Amino acid sequence: MPFVVDANILFSALIKDGATAEILVNNLGFLYAPEFIFEEFYKHKEEILKKTKRTPAEFDSLFGSMMELIIVVPLDEYKHMLKKAEEISPDPNDVPYFALALKLEIPLWSNDKKLKKQNQLRVYNTEELV
Repeated sequence: MPFVVDANILFSALIKDGATAEILVNNLGFLYAPEFIFEEFYKHKEEILKKTKRTPAEFDSLFGSMMELIIVVPLDEYKHMLKKAEEISPDPNDVPYFALALKLEIPLWSNDKKLKKQNQLRVYNTEELV
């Protein structure tokens, strides 16, 4: 099944091996993310490195491997959905994920509980996918 994958899912997989990393590697279906996901990662790189025992080189290598599993979608392909996404996203920071999911008509994979506080878009957490 295809999903739009939230950055918190990828952060989780980078921080520790577990169900999230396993699902990513086994690739349930196609995984999509908005192109700004790269900014999110590098903005939080130091925080992620502090929570792991990975070196910056290991982080970059693992991040590169994960990004091979994800289809990164340019903003131009879903920007027409941003207004609707702003109306339904419980968190303004997640509007691009909602817009992409609405455009592709697929669910969002996120462990952010507040994203389920709407009824326009299906949001799955890792536990539900296991």
